[in-house]
Parts: sequence; C-alpha cells; structure tokens
Amino acid sequence: MTAQDDISARYHYQVIARALAEIDAAQAAGETLALDALAERLSMSPAHFQRLFSAWVGVSPKRYQQYLTLDFIRELLTRRLPLEEVADRAGLSGTGRLHDLVLRWEAMTPGAFARGGDGVTIRWGRFDSPFGPTIAMGTEQGLCGLAFTAEMGERAAFEDLARRWPEARLTEDPEPLRPWVDAAFARRGEARLTLIGAPFQIKVWEALLAIPTGHVTTYSDIAEAIGNPKAVRAVGTAIGRNPISFLIPCHRALRKSGGLGGYHWGLGVKRAILGWEAARADADQQPLPETGRETLPKT
Repeated sequence: MTAQDDISARYHYQVIARALAEIDAAQAAGETLALDALAERLSMSPAHFQRLFSAWVGVSPKRYQQYLTLDFIRELLTRRLPLEEVADRAGLSGTGRLHDLVLRWEAMTPGAFARGGDGVTIRWGRFDSPFGPTIAMGTEQGLCGLAFTAEMGERAAFEDLARRWPEARLTEDPEPLRPWVDAAFARRGEARLTLIGAPFQIKVWEALLAIPTGHVTTYSDIAEAIGNPKAVRAVGTAIGRNPISFLIPCHRALRKSGGLGGYHWGLGVKRAILGWEAARADADQQPLPETGRETLPKT
C-alpha cells in the first residue's frame, strides 16, 4: 500500500465511521436520515457520499438503515443456520469466514495461559475502522486483541486488553500488526489470531467462528453447540470476555427474543456491525471461501 493509498483508506474509514455513528444516533431517536441530510452532516455532496458509502457497505444509506431495525434483527434470527449445520460447517474448527478473508488461529497452551504471557512481547497500535477507532494487540503468531474504543474510551479499552496478559511486555509498534488489521476490515487477505483464554472460553469462541457472515445465533444455541446446553449464562460471560472483536464474531450472538443482548464494546457498535454484515452479505451473494488450517488448543 502506498502512502497515498494509506491516507485515502484512513479518510474513507473515518467517513464511514462518522456516517454509521450518525445513522445509529438517528435510529436510537426513532428517525431515518435522508441522503441529503446525511451527506450535509459529512460535508460531502450527496452523489459522492452515496458512491463512497455504497462501495464500503454494499447498499445505499437508505437501504442500510432498513437493516438496523428491530424487525430486521428478528428476521435475521429466524434465518439463523440450523444448529447441526453450524456445527458441521468446519466442524466447529475455529475457522471463520468473512467472504474473501481467511482466518487462521492458534490457542496458547494452558501452561502459557497460566503464566499470563510471561516472556511474550505484545505489540500494539491504534487503527481506524468503519466502526470507529480501534486498538489492536498482537504477538508474533497473530492478533491477540482488537477493541473498539468509540464508546468505551481508549484508555479503558487498552487496559481491558492489557490486563489479560499481566506478565507480557507491551510495546507500541503498530506496523507488524497492520497487514492483519487491514485484512480484517477490508475483508480480504489473511488474518492470524492468537487466543488466550480458559478452555471453556476457547470452546465458545470456536463456536462463534463457525457462524458465517450475515447469520446470527443465540446464546442457548452456542451452549448446545459446545455440548453444554445448561451453561447459557456461562456462555454469555465467555462471549463478553472475547478479546478479539469483529473477527471472533461475538456480535452475532443474540437473545432468543431477537434482542441484541449485551456487547462489550458498545451496543451502537454491535448494531452497526450487524447491519453492515447483513447488507454486504445480501449485496455480495458470494459463496464462502475455503478455510485456512488451524491449530487447536493442546490439552
């Protein structure tokens, strides 16, 4: 990526992030923003803004706003894949798919988890995304943290990620992480992940990774998928502890009623991601790509 391309990408991220925030605020107030009004708030011509928004989201701003309604979220819930199909799709192998994006992940061994990252160097940096500013952290093996900071705040998000690795050495060095972060939000290329968590948490995150883009599931379905149907509350806790937002798609877990449930990084972000994914899935209508190979946690 050239310096000019990088500047352009950052500008587009910021425009889309602002647009999604404006749309979400209007939705919360029970309003729908017309194209002209939205473009004016972003200091852009309606035609230019429509082209940019449609290129990123896959549909027009008007159509996207229809994807954010409670009725649509409930419709998504009725469309969710049957439990057995979710389980069979990669055998709960931990390989998620975002159209042209391949995810490869590796879980830390229980011994490394118990040591809290002792002897591990974790790089971190700030990045832009369509859903607002983010902080990313990563080891040599892959991303170990990805947090949206718009609602939580940068300091709180940083501390939330850092405390999961209490003995690790943290250093601000975003460049080694940039290819993985860029791949994540561009939905193409390859992103690598390093998971650190208790075995139960990793099972839950593994089940989330089996849910394709444009689909959702429920907390109880995830409990069924990991073979512990009575552990719905524990599943909810594990989902809330997911340190790698967006790529481990905890935003795709809803209540049976169709309610959004909670979201660690802010409900506005969750609503925006669900609408964005549903819009792009419907617009693209692409077959799911081949999955990457994964390394399961050692026992």
